[in-house]
Amino acid sequence: MTNFDYFIVLAEMRTGSNLLEANLNTLAGVSCHGEAFNPSFVGRPKTEELLGIDQATREENPELLLEQIKNSDALAGFRFFHNHDPRILQTCIADPRCAKVILTRNPVDSFVSWKIAQATGQWKLTNPTHAKTISVDFEPDAFVAYLEALMAFQARVQHALQTSGQTAFYIGYDDLRDVDVMNGLAAFLGTDSRLSNINKKLKKQNPEPLDQKVRNFDEMQQALRGMDRFDLGRTPNFEPKRGPAIPTYVAAPKSGLLYMPLRSGPDAAICSWLGAVDGGQSQDVIVNFSQRSLRDWQITRSKHRTFAVLRHPVARAHAAFCDRILSRQKGSFPELRANLRKVHKLPVPPDGTDFSNEDGYDEAAHRAAFLAFLQFLKANLSGQTSIRVDPSWANQHTLLQGMSQFALPDVILREDDLHHDLPHLASQIGIGNSPEWVAGPHPENDRLSAIYDPQIERAAQSAYALDYRIFGFESWA
Repeated sequence: MTNFDYFIVLAEMRTGSNLLEANLNTLAGVSCHGEAFNPSFVGRPKTEELLGIDQATREENPELLLEQIKNSDALAGFRFFHNHDPRILQTCIADPRCAKVILTRNPVDSFVSWKIAQATGQWKLTNPTHAKTISVDFEPDAFVAYLEALMAFQARVQHALQTSGQTAFYIGYDDLRDVDVMNGLAAFLGTDSRLSNINKKLKKQNPEPLDQKVRNFDEMQQALRGMDRFDLGRTPNFEPKRGPAIPTYVAAPKSGLLYMPLRSGPDAAICSWLGAVDGGQSQDVIVNFSQRSLRDWQITRSKHRTFAVLRHPVARAHAAFCDRILSRQKGSFPELRANLRKVHKLPVPPDGTDFSNEDGYDEAAHRAAFLAFLQFLKANLSGQTSIRVDPSWANQHTLLQGMSQFALPDVILREDDLHHDLPHLASQIGIGNSPEWVAGPHPENDRLSAIYDPQIERAAQSAYALDYRIFGFESWA
């Protein structure tokens, strides 16, 4: 007799969740319904509905689909990744009648596997003769961002289980083909059914060692050497919570100045200024901090100052919109753009834009799209959508609260005042002739000036009411 009404598999891409689902579906009376709350589709790619619920209905009321899943079999559930609908995560984590299954894998392995799948387009393998083999470049910055999101999600889940007195069944990637472990999971779920063998339909896609899958393997080893987070997927005990933005911090090459970015701010210009403080360039700054290396930096620079920079919510939302939603460049979110078009009806080009106006995306189209994005942000920041609140557009107050898990900045500056605030800050640690500040507005700032009007300002104030109130922002122009 089971103690649960349903289950949730908390995992990530390339952790073996498809194989885990296949084995769960082999158990009598157990059903796993794929990625039921993926913002881009319902259950599985290219499916229009799941258990009679289509994507639009799920978006408006995700609890309807959850109830259908509960009633679909004796014990049913679904897979859930960190960027799936946060409304359902909150419901499931708080419900003791929901069994929590936590699947983990060494994050380096899963990251490399993810990059290979992106490059080949092969996300599942059932016939080894069809395997697509390729080696990829390890991108340290992308891995840091990946690991940061993973750690934040794991910390949130762990804290919720601890504070509610619940436990979960932890299973590692390497245990997925162990029939005894899988039957232990069946016992945890409370079903009487057991597996006689492991599902053999799905095949491991990239069995080669990492040095054969990563072209710049030596560079990867060097990058990982500076991090203090290893074997995360091999233990059910997650590392303690971390300041979520530490890997993004930037320090001057020698002097004791440290910049704590609030995403979608004037990062490039500040990196240039920090490099010039010590007579260098932006590429000379110190990056990719961990808690350990940041503590070392603090110890070796007894006289130091840390700072964050506020950007006006209108300008910041516009930067996030251009860089993450509209852009075709690296760092954009094309899948999220597709979701915003399909579900939230944002009038954005399906393939983004290069901002040249040659593709028909003119100022009128940009104004309509940006205004719709601001209206989406109001719902998103209020927890009313299935899309994650990305740091690129989260409230700056919320990001500063996250920093406080490690340390708050010494000063919080404002972008418009950096021309006199940065030299003053530098003088506090003995730098008398700091370089001139060269303002760094977003490359599409002129486009924002052309479309800005009271309606856009009102929409921004509605979406970012917290930041306007806390920081006393006035109208952008």
